[in-house]
Amino acid sequence: MNVEKQLQEAVLNLYGKDIKACTNEELYYGLLNFTKSLINETKPITGSKKVYYISAEFLIGKLMSNNLINLGVREEVNKVLASYGKSLAEIEEVEPEPSLGNGGLGRLAACFLDSIATLGLPGDGIGLNYHFGLFKQVFTDKLQDAQKNEWIEKQGWLNKTDVSFQVAFGDRKVTSRLYDIDVVGYENGVNKLHLFDIETVDESLVEDGISFDKEEIEKNLTLFLYPDDSDEAGNLLRIYQQYFMVSNGARLILKEVKEAGYDLHKLNEHVVIQINDTHPTMVIPELIRIFTEEEGFTMDEAIEVVSKTCAYTNHTILAEALEKWPLKFLEKVVPQLVPIIKELDKRIAKKYTDPKVQIIDKDGRVHMAHIDIHYGFSVNGVAAIHTDILKETELNHFYKLYPEKFNNKTNGITFRRWLQSCNQELVALLDETIGTGYKKDAAELEKLLAFIEDDAVLDKIEEIKYDKKKALAKHITEVEGVEIDPNSIFDIQIKRLHEYKRQQMNALYIIHKYLEIKAGKKPQRPLTFIFGAKAAPAYVIAQDIIHLLLVLQEIVAKDPEVSPYMKVVMVENYNVTYAERLIPACDVSEQISLASKEASGTGNMKFMLNGAVTLGTSDGANVEIHELVGDDNIYIFGQDSDTVIKHYADADYVSREFYENSPVIKAAVDFIVSEQALAVGHKENLERLYKELLNKDWFMTLLDLEDYIETKDKVFADYEDRRRWKKMMLVNIAKAGFFSSDRTIAQYDRDIWKLR
Repeated sequence: MNVEKQLQEAVLNLYGKDIKACTNEELYYGLLNFTKSLINETKPITGSKKVYYISAEFLIGKLMSNNLINLGVREEVNKVLASYGKSLAEIEEVEPEPSLGNGGLGRLAACFLDSIATLGLPGDGIGLNYHFGLFKQVFTDKLQDAQKNEWIEKQGWLNKTDVSFQVAFGDRKVTSRLYDIDVVGYENGVNKLHLFDIETVDESLVEDGISFDKEEIEKNLTLFLYPDDSDEAGNLLRIYQQYFMVSNGARLILKEVKEAGYDLHKLNEHVVIQINDTHPTMVIPELIRIFTEEEGFTMDEAIEVVSKTCAYTNHTILAEALEKWPLKFLEKVVPQLVPIIKELDKRIAKKYTDPKVQIIDKDGRVHMAHIDIHYGFSVNGVAAIHTDILKETELNHFYKLYPEKFNNKTNGITFRRWLQSCNQELVALLDETIGTGYKKDAAELEKLLAFIEDDAVLDKIEEIKYDKKKALAKHITEVEGVEIDPNSIFDIQIKRLHEYKRQQMNALYIIHKYLEIKAGKKPQRPLTFIFGAKAAPAYVIAQDIIHLLLVLQEIVAKDPEVSPYMKVVMVENYNVTYAERLIPACDVSEQISLASKEASGTGNMKFMLNGAVTLGTSDGANVEIHELVGDDNIYIFGQDSDTVIKHYADADYVSREFYENSPVIKAAVDFIVSEQALAVGHKENLERLYKELLNKDWFMTLLDLEDYIETKDKVFADYEDRRRWKKMMLVNIAKAGFFSSDRTIAQYDRDIWKLR
């Protein structure tokens, strides 16, 4: 293949220009056409059994770089463009980031689709084509302001199809339209991400921020991911969205099965439906409804075949995140499913008397996860400790009923994006030292351990990290207007803003450090604390934590005594593209959730792969990272999950006692409502957060704060032993291979899907 000739033809056809004369924008659309033509020449992945991965979120990120890598032409395209004085990195900036996800759940789904295709497994994603996604985050007066995030263009990766279905709700019918995005495997074939939309969606419904009429379903159905559910209309809209997704998904699956000539009574021999979290749960009663009403199945036959076809991934230990819909809401939106759900509930009630395992509880709420567990054949957690907690406590009553259904599948990440795309310098070093086999088999990264005493390799790892820090510093100056020192320690916490992830604890450390510097105790090296996070618009305390971080950013920046030693940066509109800059530049990876609350985490894996050292609790995949890298290459603090679970069971944690018994904790917490903070911030937000920490602190920030401060101080002191730190970086990179999503997907296939 002559890349230069094909690219030249692409821009000539579009603009009548040669490569040299094109703008970056013109080159982007030329590259888009060139790449799509290569995808069209790549074979679709087929087989007699297929997985459908159904998820409310697919946080796929920009696709150009990933597709070029997976098609095997990235380096050649780079060279061709460079020969004309053009930069592929700059051209890629033109691409909008699809706004189809929120956090780890959606990013994981994207990594999984990549790995399913890379392993040559027949498997498509099913979701919704959100026009404005979650939201675009803007900071106004040190508060999060949510704006619509427009990303859909006339020319892009979305391919409109002629597939369309009628979807009936209780009070209306809508017509769907399917859009596909090609999912290219690394040096392999192509699968699809199927995204359903409606032709009647009206983007002009959104006038100010992200507010819109939640009751105009024909116009709003696919506008936003997770619309505000703080009122009844918002709850109903979420049910409309979920049913729209699963009804279309079920129709598409059955259409493909019939076209292949398979017997619907043997659906499970040809199809696995992986239900990603509880949002797609209604696919179970919807399939049963279609089978009994349209395909001549008895209820027993329908339940049996669906139960053998559907598998459920649990992503949370938080009870509030396991969806429970009031039956009256379902009766309004999807009355046709209610008799099915009641039948499923009746069968369980007949077999089991324990109220904890019923589908419909005494308050008339339908527990979606309970449908998944009773009427699916597999239930998996996403990290070893998470699955153990599900089995031993949170879902123990189900585990006793169905021990054979429960299994663990520790999450993974795609190295194509989180190494080959975002850290080409590290890739070049790895290619030179250990060969290129790790790109296909990530376990080969372990070969890097042979170089642990090689100063030239250690120095090169440090040099790459410093270059990435300089590049990030430049970007932050340009985009955020904040100057940071690449010689400082980059301590980074990027993830969804939630109290259990404890950004507030990191903020209290920053206050503690600020007060120390004011008292004359200067750090050995300047410290840069970087945050990226969006808070759900209805989550008030999360909004208050963002406000506190922005207040601290200003206080530190404007204090001439402190600013030479410390910087705080809250980046705006954190997304996949920003993560690709932040992760390779990180020194210290903050993974500080309350033990037992983070199911897995995948940011922790991306950071270690790029040579960051983890500071974390014994939670989620941190536990497995700790086992892999050993005590000397990670920093663990805080109470363990057993202790935390016991505190909840005994209801004996009182945050105020920690506050009153520790001058260090008291000083940090009091600063939130100090004259200094109130002069910069809003009284209402700061006082509300202060009271929350003192009177509730549901995720036990103050329980671990002193240990966190002590451990973090040790991290920063240890950073000065540069040779030891470089070795820690190397070990983390070398041991990251286990966390490849290729490994995770191979295990899903071996234990659950059995596609080959």
